[in-house]
Amino acid sequence: QLQLVESGGGLVQPGGSLRLSCAASGFTWDYSVLGWFRQAPGKEREVVSCISSGSGSTYYADSVKGRFTISRDNAKNTITVYLQMNSLKPEDTAIYYCAVFPLMTTPAVACARQQYGSWGQGTQVTVSS
Repeated sequence: QLQLVESGGGLVQPGGSLRLSCAASGFTWDYSVLGWFRQAPGKEREVVSCISSGSGSTYYADSVKGRFTISRDNAKNTITVYLQMNSLKPEDTAIYYCAVFPLMTTPAVACARQQYGSWGQGTQVTVSS
């Protein structure tokens, strides 16, 4: 059974850093894309960054380029995807969700198809002084 377990959210001051982790297990397909999304109050869920589990190719939303870094660690039965967030801004405040897509395509294309994703429970990130 597919499981996505997120951790690492919290409260941080502007300019600070956080690292989110998501342990994904229980999926059997050979190709996948993993991604981080976020949803702020009153706004739609948006893609933050995505990575291919195989090639490691990545995609970033313009709003986080140069500040956030996505990476993954492929173990035997679990893929852990990380999101290192630096230079955080108040507008980064949101619930951050991890997702996995059983799609053999680029990270940008996969993460544009949110209806095909399996989702974690979310972790709150608050950037405030």
